[in-house]
Amino acid sequence: MRPFRSIAIDGPSGAGKSTLAKALAARLGFLYVDTGAIYRTIGYGVYRRGADPKDGEAVAALLP
Repeated sequence: MRPFRSIAIDGPSGAGKSTLAKALAARLGFLYVDTGAIYRTIGYGVYRRGADPKDGEAVAALLP
């Protein structure tokens, strides 16, 4: 089993981070994970359930 490796790419909006990350993941055989999409999905789920996104306990209670 290969050791766990993770690469994070940070930068301003529209700088090409996702494009670079997808290409790098494909080249290295890594799994590409769009964490921004994960955060937006959680935020949308919290919104749909009527919870206050600023209430950490309420948000945590909605997560599995």
